[in-house]
Amino acid sequence: MEYRRLGRIGHQSSVIIYGGAALGDVDQDTADRSLQEALDGGINHWDVAASYGDAELRIGPWMPRVRDQVFLATKTGLRDRDEAWAQINASLERLQTDHVDLLQLHAVGDLDELDLCTRAGGALEAGVRARDEGLATNIGITGHGHQAPATHREALRRFDFATVLTPLNVKLAQDDAYRADYEALVAEVQAQDAGLMTIKAVARRNWPGVGAGEQVGQQAYTTWYEPFDQAERIRAAVSWVLSHDEITGMPGPSDVRLLGMVLDAERDRLSATDAERALADDDEYASPFLRQPA
Repeated sequence: MEYRRLGRIGHQSSVIIYGGAALGDVDQDTADRSLQEALDGGINHWDVAASYGDAELRIGPWMPRVRDQVFLATKTGLRDRDEAWAQINASLERLQTDHVDLLQLHAVGDLDELDLCTRAGGALEAGVRARDEGLATNIGITGHGHQAPATHREALRRFDFATVLTPLNVKLAQDDAYRADYEALVAEVQAQDAGLMTIKAVARRNWPGVGAGEQVGQQAYTTWYEPFDQAERIRAAVSWVLSHDEITGMPGPSDVRLLGMVLDAERDRLSATDAERALADDDEYASPFLRQPA
């Protein structure tokens, strides 16, 4: 496993981050096997959120024995200061810890959401209080959607977020406007020495038959998008993202059955050129943000 410096935080984070959304709807035995697989694979950065079903509850029993071994991140998706403060404290109880290493404002993918978070009485004030009181060591921001990179660049202008988690994959980067926004974000991240993580590396497309705003039904995986699920495709997708030196890490997809292939892909990477070529013949490869489900 490769480790990269998480910006000015200084933590040497595994380039594969454990995506806690995979634990949202599994039993404890399944979660235990997956978390052990992550540790055995060299993952030392676990990322979860209050909104990920039972995920924080599944991670909680592990904290008494591995808290000093993992960089622990969670998220609040609430926008009001007092509601977010209550959620942060509830997350700590579920996670069975007195602090997280990173608290992220979750799903901030456009300027309207950013305005809600950063206004007087918004969730950012709860994050700052958590940092000041020792409940969270650092504050970050995450978001989905085609506007996310531009939104996160503006977020860095408004506040000194220690980390950014923004989408990137081959298909998104092929869009000229998206790529320009992403490159501008990279420049700002590097100027501030923030940590840059990315999501949706192995997203293939939206689930067929699921319209924008509709509920995802009984699809083959617990991801809200259709992921790549063949080893060579995952190898290509992971290799391409990790060929970007500015990226410190990427969470795996939110299904425990795919973690092993992601770990294998990290260990046996293609060049960026070969990786992009390996995905070029998939005519159905598309942005997962064309029609986001509810």
